[in-house]
Amino acid sequence: MTIDPSKFYYATIATELGDIKVQLYADRAPMTVNNFVFLAREGFYDNTTFHRVLQDFMAQAGDPTGTGMG
Repeated sequence: MTIDPSKFYYATIATELGDIKVQLYADRAPMTVNNFVFLAREGFYDNTTFHRVLQDFMAQAGDPTGTGMG
């Protein structure tokens, strides 16, 4: 799969507290966006958890093991 860097891509992250919609910047990070879009379309991220949350700073997710090591 190859994305078109001139197009806009968005991802919706469904959480227990509501959905989060994020824009993916294909023009700035085409390989990263291509990888993310491919994995998302294949269901790789389905039912994964936020395995690391630092209040007022960041959250990490997408590890199928839920540990941050997968």
